[in-house]
Amino acid sequence: MDARFTAEQDEIRRTVREVLAGRCGPEDVRAAVRTDAGHDPALWATLAEQLGLPGLALPEVYGGAGCTTTELALAAEEIGRILAPSPLLSTAVLAAPLLLALGTDAQRNDLLPRIASGELTAALAVPGTDLATALDLVGGNRGDWAGGGRAGGIQARRADGAWRLYGEVGQVLGGHSAGLLVVAAHAGGFARSRTLLFLVREDGVRTRQTALDGTRPCARVQLRDVEAELLGEDGADVPGALASAGNRAAAVLACEAVGAADRALERTVEYVRQREQFGRAIGSFQAVKHRLADVYVRVQAARSAAYYAAWATVQGERAGGLALAQALEALRTAAAEGIQLHGGIGFTWEHEAHLYFKRAAGDELLFGPVHRLRAHAADTAGLFEQRDVAI
Repeated sequence: MDARFTAEQDEIRRTVREVLAGRCGPEDVRAAVRTDAGHDPALWATLAEQLGLPGLALPEVYGGAGCTTTELALAAEEIGRILAPSPLLSTAVLAAPLLLALGTDAQRNDLLPRIASGELTAALAVPGTDLATALDLVGGNRGDWAGGGRAGGIQARRADGAWRLYGEVGQVLGGHSAGLLVVAAHAGGFARSRTLLFLVREDGVRTRQTALDGTRPCARVQLRDVEAELLGEDGADVPGALASAGNRAAAVLACEAVGAADRALERTVEYVRQREQFGRAIGSFQAVKHRLADVYVRVQAARSAAYYAAWATVQGERAGGLALAQALEALRTAAAEGIQLHGGIGFTWEHEAHLYFKRAAGDELLFGPVHRLRAHAADTAGLFEQRDVAI
């Protein structure tokens, strides 16, 4: 493994940082969150049309840049530094890989070029609060998380040659404004139970929900006898495709969390250098130095794990879940220490420190918690399997 970034990768990081630096400060983030879309459409147009971020990891034949997960993860790291709300996660990280993996030629040719250009946004709708399970991050995703033929979840029925969906999804990232929903639904009842993915185009009742982390807008989606299009072919390995997409998403999310943790640490270091107590900057006290040194070590360790996970996806290895656990823990520590060392001002709504703390807590609720990410990674690797030992 060559740990050095290429000139192209460094240029992606630099360009994204420069664009965001002048257009997405803390007040801009708060203003974007309060809009109906939950993000700044003008900024999204810039990220999509000028930088090509939605199509960064899509093949060139579909209008993408033909890059890998690593390039997308580096862009996400810069976005995570300033917590810029955008449809990038829901569209390019969660939905697009499923369209690419399972879609028919007609579906790919129709949808992926529009996603790559930023014209179309998408969201993945998974029943209940099982997004992390469906993505095979905190538990096996071949169980009954999609409904299992019982009440709850999303049920799919075929009638008169068309698929109809029934049910409700409570937490859909970006679902209130997405032009396309990729819906996981249960089909076949008990006789031929299986999980399928369906495409729903701007149908259903969508209600934006109040979220702990406003930079991750979620929606409740109600599907009442809604016509849907099957993604790909019946019989496709949907759990396998979700697990593969989940591994890549975890690597991107880990880099995003590292970017947020790094920025939270930077802001705290800047503050303790300026804040004086007993006639000297509080950053000069040994206890403060030690606490920030511990945070720095956590952030750098998480960065190494996140970069490796992004690189490993190209090699077909699964390291995303473990890297995400490391990154979320680093972000939670950096945000908590930042609030404490900022003192009273860190607890106010006016200060940006609480935005990073909410991102840390919100991402653990959506994609964790950390201990389950680690436990599932250990189970997948067979770390604690009992083996017969010859005596």
